[in-house]
Amino acid sequence: MSTTRRSTLQRFAWLAGNWAGTNKLWLDPAKPAQESESVMVVGTKGKGRFVTFTYTWATDEPQDGLLVFAFDEEKNIITAHWLDSFHTGGKVMAFEGGAEQGGSVLVRGSYDAPSGPPWGWTIQVEPGDDAFGIVMHNVSPEGEAALAVEAEYTRT
Repeated sequence: MSTTRRSTLQRFAWLAGNWAGTNKLWLDPAKPAQESESVMVVGTKGKGRFVTFTYTWATDEPQDGLLVFAFDEEKNIITAHWLDSFHTGGKVMAFEGGAEQGGSVLVRGSYDAPSGPPWGWTIQVEPGDDAFGIVMHNVSPEGEAALAVEAEYTRT
């Protein structure tokens, strides 16, 4: 098992359990975020090869989602699939990336825009000692990243 996979799996395995926190959503980067409570359950599947993040949050109505990470030893990459009642429009988004310095994971994906070229989306999970965060950016076709989601969790 590669050092990257082992250390990432160890960090993610530590996250297994129940978490609560705050979700911030920016629909327009020039305006204040919409803030809501969020609940997260982190687990593992497939003999530890997959880590699942199942969560709830809210806009003007309840929302929920699922993020699944996989650790590909052969390619030494991390892949992810994401679905969310608000963001992914009934589709599952695919991502690819890896472990960053400090133990965070950054994956990148893309989605079809209603018109024009596809847009990008990044998801970064930042494990900490007593808490963890998830940061998502919407990336224009020109490569400009705008903060879209920021969630912070503590163990319950």
